[in-house]
Amino acid sequence: MTDVSEKRTEKDTARRMWRFFEPVHAVTYFTHEARSAADGLGLQGFWAGYVAQRAAPLGAVGPAAATAAFFGFHHDRIDGALPDAWRVTTPAAALEARLDGVDGALGRLWGDLLTSSDVREAADLAWQAATTVDCAGRVLAAANQTLPRPATAHLALWQATTTLREHRGDGHVAVLVTRGITPVQAHLLKAATGEADSEALRKGRRFSVPEWQEGVEDMRAAGLLDADAQATPAGRSLHEQIEEATDGAAVQPWQALGETATSRLASLLAPLADAVLDNGTLPMPNPVGLTLGPSADAAGGADQRGRRPV
Repeated sequence: MTDVSEKRTEKDTARRMWRFFEPVHAVTYFTHEARSAADGLGLQGFWAGYVAQRAAPLGAVGPAAATAAFFGFHHDRIDGALPDAWRVTTPAAALEARLDGVDGALGRLWGDLLTSSDVREAADLAWQAATTVDCAGRVLAAANQTLPRPATAHLALWQATTTLREHRGDGHVAVLVTRGITPVQAHLLKAATGEADSEALRKGRRFSVPEWQEGVEDMRAAGLLDADAQATPAGRSLHEQIEEATDGAAVQPWQALGETATSRLASLLAPLADAVLDNGTLPMPNPVGLTLGPSADAAGGADQRGRRPV
């Protein structure tokens, strides 16, 4: 029987590993190489590329299913991309373009590290974690898990981190749903605790001002936000409960990989993640909730939170 201290350590590990694999995955959203690859498919604008490439592992899915799987977006944002994307390209082509964009981005950001033995070792460890994890009930994770392993190590590493981040994100969505938290409320709580900019989230996820304000009023009435839309003690407590449950739902890959291999993967990923973050690739703040410099966390010291850009 696992005692409380062991469970706490596992949750800490799950949170810490997110800090290492999320920056690697995030190049597919925030780099000009990724945008150019999407443009090459005939997808017009950032959001068309984002939606089509992220949904592509699911096949030629429609907007309703993609909205449900992504969770955090107004249906208008997804309706603006699907099904139109499948009239100009295919899921297979979108997946190929996704890897092309990542290939260019990581080549620029990692330089000589791209073909290093450390990247090859990290790819093998991350692939093992990503392909052995149980994806029951996790649609985006399962769809990515079934994709073939790319031939080159850096792309295999990226695909593994993508499966792992969608696995964590699917679990996070389950936590929110079981607590009756809507997408707007989830974003507001994230902004109210300092993890992201409220207006940037509202515009990016395409919620109207009235919809956003209704969410604020509901959360004030529930005692979760104060008059300035900042988290109250009750709001912070709820936020921490959500984070704890998300971490708990994300421990399985690291249990399967084992403590020694997980620690080794953390040490290998840390400089790779730093190379992405320190280059200014991600805006600060960003919808992912990442901050600079995860390498100091390699031994497990910092208490960093985050799920995915829902």
